[in-house]
Amino acid sequence: MKITCIGGGAWGTTLSQVLSDNQHEVLIRDINRHFVDKINTTHTHPFFDTTIPANIRATVSLEEAINFSDIILLSVPTKVTRQVLKEINALLNTPKIFINVSKGIEPETSFCVSQIVEEEIEVQYLKGYVNLSGPSHAEELILRKLTSLVAASKDLELAKFVQNLFSNDHYLRVYTSTDVIGVETSGAIKNAIAIISGVAYGMGLGENARAFLISRGVREIVLIVSALGGKKETAYGLSGIGDLIVTASSMNSRNFQCGLKIGQGMSVEEALASMEQTVEGIKTIKAAYQIGQKYNLELPMIYVAYEVIHGKVTAKEALNQLLSRSLKEEVILVN
Repeated sequence: MKITCIGGGAWGTTLSQVLSDNQHEVLIRDINRHFVDKINTTHTHPFFDTTIPANIRATVSLEEAINFSDIILLSVPTKVTRQVLKEINALLNTPKIFINVSKGIEPETSFCVSQIVEEEIEVQYLKGYVNLSGPSHAEELILRKLTSLVAASKDLELAKFVQNLFSNDHYLRVYTSTDVIGVETSGAIKNAIAIISGVAYGMGLGENARAFLISRGVREIVLIVSALGGKKETAYGLSGIGDLIVTASSMNSRNFQCGLKIGQGMSVEEALASMEQTVEGIKTIKAAYQIGQKYNLELPMIYVAYEVIHGKVTAKEALNQLLSRSLKEEVILVN
């Protein structure tokens, strides 16, 4: 089967290898000609020091990529998703299945990628939408280390189609879900919590503090998922707690690394400039803040993180705000 991957970065190229291992033909489209040349000429991953299957090809031509297949794997930063979809829509002449693997929420609109796709792709060209998410570092999956993901779609049969497209008996197991908003929101908000966890680590607060912040972060993820119409239970699964575990406690996590640098004294701008790959968590903090304000949610960690990234308070002052809140009973949001 032929699949087009839009975005030849760390994650897009890694998932392209998975598809190639599963005997599918992949064409990657990226605007970075250096990435394209590395894939086509030396058959190496653009970010990692690893070879990739020689049958994976790349192009800078969006038109060539769109005409290559009826399955579009979206692997671009959320901040450019809407513009990329506008460009894709202008080239479409047949219906396509869209599979999104980025993890973010659009600020201002508070839209998940599924909602952006529905706005930007004309209905006659939208054959279906699936979100593929879960606890997964590209650094490990490119080495074919055991990983598990969730394919979420309103159409269960389409979710099963994507499940079979990516699953194999060697290193990748994919589950299905029909809670698209829950999976997308969990995968996005955990990036914000990972930034907070990284800040704590950078401040030298220790493992106890990090466990505290991550655990309370789960509560804020659940509140946002529920407010946007997702199922609370989804936040306790692979796309929520599962993804939070690897993202909020690993140096492989770009969001954790960015937070760590802020905790060590860098400005947000300096921290972002030092990162080679996209950091979704900073913009997600803004989006989560706006969602909290809109729905009147109790999100103390998100709110102080928002103040930190906008220079209103220091990380130390933000911590003091959290610790000075009134004492209360721990309530687990499961119903």
